[in-house]
Amino acid sequence: MRLLLISVLLGDAAIAAAQNVPQAVEQTWADFDPRAEPLEVEVIRESVDDGIVLRHVRYVVGTFGGKKTRVAAFYAFPKGGRELPGIVQLHGGGQRALPGTARFWASHGYAAVAVNWGEHVIDQPNDPNTDWAGIPAGFFDPKHHNDVSPDDGTTHRVPHPWNSSWLLYSAAARRAITFLEERPEADGSNVGVTGHSMGGRLTVLTAIDPRVKAASPSVGGSGYLYTDIAGVPASARRMRADLDLYNATLDCKNYWPLIKCPVMFLGATNDFNSPMEFVIRGFSSLPQKNGAMSFTPHMNHRFTADNYAARIRWFETHLKGTFQFPKTATAQLVLKTQDGVPRLVVRPDLSGPHKLKSVSVFYGYDRDPRARFWRSADVAHEGNSFVASCPVVELGEPLFAFANVTYETGTLLKMPPGYADTSLLTVTSECRQAFPQQLRETGVKAATERQRLIEDFQHGWRDWSLVGVAHREHWNYETHKVCDPALFGPRGASLALDVETSGSNETLAVILETDKWRSYTGRMPRRFVALVELPEAGSHSLKLSVDQFKTPEGEVLENYDFVTSLILTPGQKEWPEKVTKAWLSEVPTFRNIRWEGGEFASRPRPYLAQGVSEIDADIAFREQFQKDVEESVRRESRDR
Repeated sequence: MRLLLISVLLGDAAIAAAQNVPQAVEQTWADFDPRAEPLEVEVIRESVDDGIVLRHVRYVVGTFGGKKTRVAAFYAFPKGGRELPGIVQLHGGGQRALPGTARFWASHGYAAVAVNWGEHVIDQPNDPNTDWAGIPAGFFDPKHHNDVSPDDGTTHRVPHPWNSSWLLYSAAARRAITFLEERPEADGSNVGVTGHSMGGRLTVLTAIDPRVKAASPSVGGSGYLYTDIAGVPASARRMRADLDLYNATLDCKNYWPLIKCPVMFLGATNDFNSPMEFVIRGFSSLPQKNGAMSFTPHMNHRFTADNYAARIRWFETHLKGTFQFPKTATAQLVLKTQDGVPRLVVRPDLSGPHKLKSVSVFYGYDRDPRARFWRSADVAHEGNSFVASCPVVELGEPLFAFANVTYETGTLLKMPPGYADTSLLTVTSECRQAFPQQLRETGVKAATERQRLIEDFQHGWRDWSLVGVAHREHWNYETHKVCDPALFGPRGASLALDVETSGSNETLAVILETDKWRSYTGRMPRRFVALVELPEAGSHSLKLSVDQFKTPEGEVLENYDFVTSLILTPGQKEWPEKVTKAWLSEVPTFRNIRWEGGEFASRPRPYLAQGVSEIDADIAFREQFQKDVEESVRRESRDR
């Protein structure tokens, strides 16, 4: 069997060599000419509303393996517009092209194409739609093919980059640029590309096209997803086969160094799809210093309006020339201090026309950015600098820090649905990290005191991720505070909180999530729920013991060691099988969330799988530290 397998693999390798299988990004795209085939544009439907022309169109992507493929799209532009800057918008996973998205960009003066690469119906059920001609792509049958291995319908019978549907989707985006080049309403030489989640990754894959003049991926496209997070063994995603070829030709880490246009990455600090350190790592490999980042703290796959505004302002700057985007603030993490407490020194750009509104500093320790709680620091203004202390809790863990710099632009910006119009703009500073050995070598002192008070709301909901704030039935408030090494729960403690409601007969769900995104430990993520009935309006003092938190299957929470987040939400939203009545009164007011009783005890390292030693985990930091030093030397040489 082993000899047979070896001979099969060698046979595949020989066939691959004979077929000149690309081994790098440049080779992968060398034979694809986005202008070669006629687009054969079909206009399925057209409408005009509020001065915006909207067309439902379809065009040819190309012929792959002898099969002609097509995608549907929405194309919008201001009526009467000519030679407008263009936008190509790429939707996320499970989503579809939306007419409202194309109309939004058109309302800002662009000729915009929203590409329906995922095959969902986007208008009438019987309309001509995206057709991948039997190649594994899209969301239905056949499915999205996240692999280079051959399969039924793939374009090659050996491992090959073009067996992956990622390239087909990026090809559709590149053809959308060609579409704009041929439209009289658009200036095809002045096009930006943007996308969210899977669309963010496609934005990075597409941004190497020399016709792209600006790009803005969001929560997708970081690269390095098949690489372990530093210090977290086995945390990499798994690929069923041919990982080397996949990484060499499809991983975004190999696309970032080839991007020549300005890039603005829109991120969320706790995003599952683009871990923050991977974004920073990819971003730092851009060949030119012409990018910016805007991270919304505490959120996963979502943004606040002031962060999202950075995307719109980016295109105004680089496609229209009507806005002056601030330069990225410099940040220096000072480890050698008199009191042994690290400090982040931030110097924002004060040279532009926009008034500085605030500088917020965040720091945290968790090795896995998806579960990390970002502490808010007290910031002092010293001349043109802003300084914040970032005390360390455990010297064996890393320290991460960054700042968000918010400007008042003086102009109210029209935002897409789901965001309030805003005149604010938030840009993230340089991001800094200190490894454990650096903390020890520089004399950093650990502040090891544990805390019982989780939240007193002196700063409102500053350290929380808020969703559906004004929606009585669907508000959802989440924090990673309970994952912080100083704030995780004592053994045997109860979770106490005070709640005030404006109505009667409500049910509150208090949720403790454990091991979110930590399946690499061998422990599966769980949601432990305590349902609390609030029969009367008014003030309620709640005290929830650890055994009151249960999964729907009846599993009881044992302790708080591996809790990653605390969530407050209406009972029927979390557990509709048990709570049938929707929350009808106003969103409640919360006060003094705290631990009561129990004893403080150390916890096992939450990112370690059973059988993995602390030494095995920590050695990755030493290796990464050395790599960072070598990379710093290379960059200095390149800059000189």
